Amino acid sequence: MAVRLPRPHRDDVHIAVGGLFGGLLLWVLGLGPREATDSLVLLPQRWALLVPLFVTAGCELLRRTRPGPALLIGTAALVADTVTQGSVATVVMFTDLMYAAVLYGTPASARRLPWITGLLTVIGAVVPLMLWRDPQALLIGVGVGVVALAPAATGWVVRNHRDTAIAERLRAEQTALLAEMDRAQAVTAERARMARELHDMVANHLSAIAIHSTAALSLDDPRTSREALSVIRENSVDGLAEMRRLIGILRDGSGDHEPTAAPTLDGLAALVESARANGLDVVLETDHADGLPAPVELAAYRIVQESLTNALKHACPGAVTVGIAQPVGSLTVCVASPHGDRDGPRAPGSGAGLVGMRERVALLRGTFEAGPEDSPTGKIWAVRATLPLTRGESI
Repeated sequence: MAVRLPRPHRDDVHIAVGGLFGGLLLWVLGLGPREATDSLVLLPQRWALLVPLFVTAGCELLRRTRPGPALLIGTAALVADTVTQGSVATVVMFTDLMYAAVLYGTPASARRLPWITGLLTVIGAVVPLMLWRDPQALLIGVGVGVVALAPAATGWVVRNHRDTAIAERLRAEQTALLAEMDRAQAVTAERARMARELHDMVANHLSAIAIHSTAALSLDDPRTSREALSVIRENSVDGLAEMRRLIGILRDGSGDHEPTAAPTLDGLAALVESARANGLDVVLETDHADGLPAPVELAAYRIVQESLTNALKHACPGAVTVGIAQPVGSLTVCVASPHGDRDGPRAPGSGAGLVGMRERVALLRGTFEAGPEDSPTGKIWAVRATLPLTRGESI
């Protein structure tokens, strides 16, 4: 089975061709590092140095795709070059093979080659000096260092810089991805908060309008119709005012930069009076201290507001009780209304009110329950919420 070599990189082809032509030019001109009469030259024929030259040039084609085998073959070619007149081009191409083996090779080989070449440099300097007792023997170690250690160390430095750049780029991409995820989550959370605020502010008025308009259409009584129209107008004006305030907050460049006060528990009395004007029999019982955290007060107010809206739409005739208490470390809200089949006009509901109340309580890490219960006066629908007074997420 034939082994298919990988296609060499275009730059590697240029390096190989350039090195080969440079070596051939030096061979034609008869330039080399050693003379034919040198004692180290075992093959004085000029053509002998072409074999290591061509082999090393062929290894350059594999410097990026197969750096390990290319270095091994190139090392053998360099050894063969030392027994000929030699070629500077062969030595230069070998240094590039050493550099490429560290830069493009495996992490293990990239770590080992600088140590191996460093050890060979020390051996090449110390052993000849000990054997010959001649300071010029140190030049052998210098030559090994220039040919092997210097390119290996250079490749190691370049590889470290390249790996660091890749790691920084990946970290930047991850940071950008996390920032985009945070932005998407913030947009989703803001949309949910806006939906809750819009529902809580407008649903109560629209429910009263729907119920009274249905009653006015079903009864042929001018006085009742006039009273219903008065309630419809009042709730329409209040609903439009709330809508205008919310749109003014959301619209950029509206010119309304003054802060808008969030509803607090002090506004429960006005809220209850509005519910009574819409036909509910509401009993308010509060027992709490002043200076509660603003998110807790806002959540409690909205829970009472939505519960009264649901009672207006679905509750049977009877008293609706609103209870606010403050045990140690928390604030409890309980709204109970008669539960059962209701006669007369009903306003449609989407179920978003319970979802919004549950979300508000969850943001404050509290507990929420809503459903039918049995009581001494009959079956009731109870909404119960416990809001911790410690700091939680914003509403």
